[in-house]
Amino acid sequence: MNSLSILEARHIALGAQGLSEERPAVKIGRRHLRQCMKAMELVQLDAVPVVIRSQYLPFFSRLGPYNPKLFDEIAYKDDEWYELWAHEASIAPVEIEPYLRFNKKRAANGDTWKGLYRLAVEEPSYIKKVLREVELKGPLEAKDLSDPQPRKSTGWGHRSKGQLALNWLYRIGEVGIRRGLNFEKQFDLLDRIVPSKILSIPTPSDHDSLKNLLLRSSKAYGVATAPDLVDYFRLPTKEARLAIADLVDNKQLEEVQIESWKEKAYIAPHISIPKSSNGCSLVSPFDPIVWNRKRLDRLFDFQYKLEMYTPESKRRFGYYVLPLLIGDRFVGRFDIRNIRDKRTLHVKASFLEKGVEAGDIAQKAFDELANLAKFLEAQEVKIDRKGSFSVYLKKLVGH
Repeated sequence: MNSLSILEARHIALGAQGLSEERPAVKIGRRHLRQCMKAMELVQLDAVPVVIRSQYLPFFSRLGPYNPKLFDEIAYKDDEWYELWAHEASIAPVEIEPYLRFNKKRAANGDTWKGLYRLAVEEPSYIKKVLREVELKGPLEAKDLSDPQPRKSTGWGHRSKGQLALNWLYRIGEVGIRRGLNFEKQFDLLDRIVPSKILSIPTPSDHDSLKNLLLRSSKAYGVATAPDLVDYFRLPTKEARLAIADLVDNKQLEEVQIESWKEKAYIAPHISIPKSSNGCSLVSPFDPIVWNRKRLDRLFDFQYKLEMYTPESKRRFGYYVLPLLIGDRFVGRFDIRNIRDKRTLHVKASFLEKGVEAGDIAQKAFDELANLAKFLEAQEVKIDRKGSFSVYLKKLVGH
């Protein structure tokens, strides 16, 4: 078994995610977003627009300011990407669809939310009626159904029966989702979203599907433990571990020992190790580089928690905090709010990580905040005097 230093592992991980290089010094177009998606394999969706809806941020982190409409056009107009249930609600290139069909089969057999499966078992005629309406009228929202049947309470909160039926049809692969201007779900037949040349591909075996997805996880992560690889697409653990062993036996993955890691890791054979990492990026709480908090701690010695669901009095850093990556280290974090009506990027709190010298990174940090403001079309960066980094950043305002 080969071994790698923690610094080498970081460089591999950042290179794999497209975060190790300086951003393109050209106008950002669709091909740049496609390249980013190819590196990440999928992007997690989240509707919370405190800064901007989170799915737009991973592309900003890798490319700098760009037009978010490019994302919407690729995903929801050109149908090059499609919405799926993988790392929570996510979006990925349509080419991956055959390898995730096993999830639809598992859902159809009851391995999904109990409320959805119960409705499918108890009211199959209603499910068929809803599917017929999507076929005739789609794309449509739940409220557009002729008989949505509002319900007071369900296992999914106060969703109507129609919403549950549509979500069931989505989980079993009969329908897909596009998003409207306000991120509302619009359901349509899957074959109107995913091209027929993809849907006509024979369904791989579950084992082959898992191997394909694990190789994608390995490519996206660069270096990862078995639980890391399983988590990327939220795969069934027992079956995925068998697939990992098969990939190792067939020399498609290689075992490696990482400095200070207790569990062995996996890399692609003959992987190249970048000598340095030169990027500077604010990253979303839902970015693939940080979404696995245990891996983040193990790889970068960075402890991070999204505190928006924590009572305000118990928050340590703030409501919606974006980490700052410079080079191969997370050096700070910012509680940020986008005040749209005032066109202001409000930095409510700014924190340095332990051992980081403010003078070494203050200008880079401020420039990155200015980049984010440009991306959001904000005309002002307002920095509150809260946190260990704020005093240094406030000196740069107006300079």
